[in-house]
Amino acid sequence: MKNLWTNEEAQNFKSDLELRVYTSNLLGRSDELVLHGGGNTSVKSKVDGEDILYVKGSGWDLVSIEKEGFAPVKLDTLIKMAKLESLSDSDMVSQQKAAMIDKSAPNPSVEAILHAIIPFKFVDHTHADAVVTISNSKNGIENIKKVFPNFLIIPYVMPGFILARTIYEMAKDYDWKNSDGIILHNHGIFTFDDDAKKSYDKMIAAVSLAEKFLEDNAKLDIASLDVKEFDLTELKEVISKEKGYEVSLTVNQDKEAVYYASQENLKHNVTKGVLTPEHIIRTKRVPLVLENSDIQNSVDEYKKEYINYFEKYSKDEICLNPAPNYAVIKDFGIVCFGKNEKEASIINDIVSHTISAVLKSEKLGGYVSISQKDSFEMEYWELEQAKLKK
Repeated sequence: MKNLWTNEEAQNFKSDLELRVYTSNLLGRSDELVLHGGGNTSVKSKVDGEDILYVKGSGWDLVSIEKEGFAPVKLDTLIKMAKLESLSDSDMVSQQKAAMIDKSAPNPSVEAILHAIIPFKFVDHTHADAVVTISNSKNGIENIKKVFPNFLIIPYVMPGFILARTIYEMAKDYDWKNSDGIILHNHGIFTFDDDAKKSYDKMIAAVSLAEKFLEDNAKLDIASLDVKEFDLTELKEVISKEKGYEVSLTVNQDKEAVYYASQENLKHNVTKGVLTPEHIIRTKRVPLVLENSDIQNSVDEYKKEYINYFEKYSKDEICLNPAPNYAVIKDFGIVCFGKNEKEASIINDIVSHTISAVLKSEKLGGYVSISQKDSFEMEYWELEQAKLKK
């Protein structure tokens, strides 16, 4: 992975917060690290003698975040929250907002508490493709430990307070000074340092190690395949009817997408779950799979399976529209559906990265995502749904 830091650019940023903006933007420039609102960063600073955590605000993208995009939260309050035995989502949000020294700033990231308990000034978190590709494989934990021997490795835990509380307990006797970072299984990676450049450098170095491992053990060599014809008109009409609005379509027929859509046992191979939990609010857990010309029947079956999934895990949630957000069409490619071209394009970006990761993970013994239950909890998590509404 290319390190994008340049001294020429960096000299324009003097304060800790300005450097935090700069390295956040550098992380955001790499799609292999974060996509469309993914990842979060922070810096600890003093304001009028009080320790403050400036953490990425909800609704901001790292690639374009500015100083105004960081929420300033009292560090002591966040650390006290980490010590609580339990904390509801609504209480976490209200307590974090109450601890902000600028009420006009955006809501703090759902990972603010976790950023607070990591005892370094700069903290960087990404959903690096290479890291989650290794993690989301049958031997993921074993291979992650092999590639990252000096990282604290956390089995999958729901993001937010539960994750912060888990790491707080696990790290009570942890040697932070000799740690290279944290790997969140099926989720992403954290690096940190008291220097902005060093924290960024550590992220690039760590992801480069993961990329090297994949190059050595899971390199893809995909030949171009013939693409069959498929009339998208009926598909657009059916999906638009099911969604309740006219959808925009994005068609992906690059080599990986066509290969992915041309596999034997197609439905089994392309419905194994999301690459990282945040993606589920965009893509749903699995795509529509079209292996014949009966589109309406296939969509009806998809909706039936989605409703069964909802009813199996729901408590008092309201079911989202059960229609699919993208389709894998046998021997044709991938088609994503959005309210507009931008939304369809965002879904396509996420699916494209997922395809590459799934194919590489299969070379490592098989692709394994988070469970259906964990997927449901993430898809219907009120804090994630709030992001989508924004």
